Amino acid sequence: MENQKHISMPVRYGINTTLIVLFLIMGYVLTSSGFTNRAQTSLILQIGIYIILAVSLNVATGYLGQLPLGHAGFMAVGAYSCGIFWKSSLASALPTPISIFLGLVVAGIVAAIFGVLIGIPALRLKGDYLAIITLGFGEIIRVAIINLPSITGGTPGLLGIPKHSNFIVVYLCVVFTIVAIHMMMKSRHGRAILSIRENEIAAESCGINTTYYKVMAFAFSAFFAGIAGGLYAGFQGLLVPKSFDFMASINILVMVVLGGMGSMIGSVIAATVLTALPLLLQSFNTYRMIIYSLLLIIVMIFKPSGLMGMYDFSLSRILERILNRDFPWKKKKGDEVNV
Repeated sequence: MENQKHISMPVRYGINTTLIVLFLIMGYVLTSSGFTNRAQTSLILQIGIYIILAVSLNVATGYLGQLPLGHAGFMAVGAYSCGIFWKSSLASALPTPISIFLGLVVAGIVAAIFGVLIGIPALRLKGDYLAIITLGFGEIIRVAIINLPSITGGTPGLLGIPKHSNFIVVYLCVVFTIVAIHMMMKSRHGRAILSIRENEIAAESCGINTTYYKVMAFAFSAFFAGIAGGLYAGFQGLLVPKSFDFMASINILVMVVLGGMGSMIGSVIAATVLTALPLLLQSFNTYRMIIYSLLLIIVMIFKPSGLMGMYDFSLSRILERILNRDFPWKKKKGDEVNV
């Protein structure tokens, strides 16, 4: 189509950066001015943490096309690594912002290392077998935490973790996670990962090292799960192994499936809704879990591809459609066709 208007990349980056800064300022004002109470602020932080978990799992499930069930295990590794670091004398001697940053980096790197160690043998399998072996690894991590009381605190838990997870820290981590995954999936590495999802045999025949990219996506997913675990440690102030059991992995997987496999905006919406829904249903305490389960069943029956399917949100694309739309007041003389 002629005379199509396009938004340049610098303008796109400028719009996105402006919106990110505005949301940061608005959220900080709301949470620090007393406009939101303690329960609402806590809910906002939990939503941010689960957004990171859902979006990161979407890399392995939606984009790579695998079915891992041990995401809570990577979250646990990151949480305990970060919690132990923040409790150390080294972290206490450092300025708080540097201590927070280093703790989250440690959490992500340790979780990514576990992701590589688990991914190399696990990703040789497919489908149900992959789900079973990743579930086993997740349970191994949880049992190991229980049986290392001198390091992890064992069953009673790791206590006295500094509560560093405030709105700014969680928000910046959410933005970093979404931007990093988006950039990776738009690169040639992301296209290689998508090709493996579509047809692994065809991708390998085209020269793509499928084992390398599968392990890379798995480690990338684990890295951000570790960061979410670090934020969870700083939010709770204590860690108990029960928080990272099999059901925790299932809850994260439900968010990804409900939002749409391969849709980042879908994962964000589903994580927000499913985290806030139990709190909103507190007035129906007796039937809360029944209503929650029925809503999930209804969505899966009428929208089996998830709320957003495989749609990825693009603000620039929406703005371009608005700019190129033929509004009545934009028509010039001679545009009308006489029949």
